[in-house]
Amino acid sequence: QVQLVESGGGLVQVGGSLRLSCGVSGRTSSSYIMGWFRQAPGKEREFVATTAWSPVNTYYGDSVKGRFTISRDGGKNTVWLQMNDLKPEETAIYYCVATLKFTSDMTNRESYDYWGQGTQVTVSS
Repeated sequence: QVQLVESGGGLVQVGGSLRLSCGVSGRTSSSYIMGWFRQAPGKEREFVATTAWSPVNTYYGDSVKGRFTISRDGGKNTVWLQMNDLKPEETAIYYCVATLKFTSDMTNRESYDYWGQGTQVTVSS
């Protein structure tokens, strides 16, 4: 059984920063590909970022490039998402994801086997 536990969400003002973290419990492995999706009210779940075993295999959604940074400690099965210059439209529930399988499209939600419960991020104007 694999569980993903997110933390770090909260309320922040426009232009502010937050750092989300996600840890794996249960069947841990340094081979997990881990990332983040988000879902705003009334919208589809959106890819944010993902990282595999090296920086070469790190991808970002177009809307967050240059502002968000994903990093990980593979040995401890932990991934972080540093979010800077946040915008009101980025108010959403942020979900941590993980999988052991690398596919041709790691921006697709169907590529991930494990999902956390989500953490709320609210950006106020």
